Amino acid sequence: MIVIDASALLAVVLSEPERDALIVATRGVALLGPASLPWEIGNGLVAALRRRRLSLTEATRAWESCGRIPLRLVDVSVGDAIRLAAARGLYAYDAYVLALAHDRKLALLTLDGALRRSASAVGVSLLEY
Repeated sequence: MIVIDASALLAVVLSEPERDALIVATRGVALLGPASLPWEIGNGLVAALRRRRLSLTEATRAWESCGRIPLRLVDVSVGDAIRLAAARGLYAYDAYVLALAHDRKLALLTLDGALRRSASAVGVSLLEY
């Protein structure tokens, strides 16, 4: 099992350059994410719409593609996430992902550089892709 964040999932469904390597890295591995992950993905897709990087059709297809990725959503301790966010200067969404990986002692897969640095700082291993 590994914890995956929105940056990695969005890279896959939006066919970013890292897509193939991410698929290879996660083949045969159970993916976990915080229960907030669908909202963060939705937020990312809406942001891309507003910046005119995606059309409504493309954003809708990306959202539907996310639904086909086998992903188990789990609750995280908001209190733990707040403490991590305060200690590491993270946004809540990133802190939820980090809290999940930290509490379950699982590796994290993310494309977010700041989250990768924070994970290393608190002893969370990173899955390379």
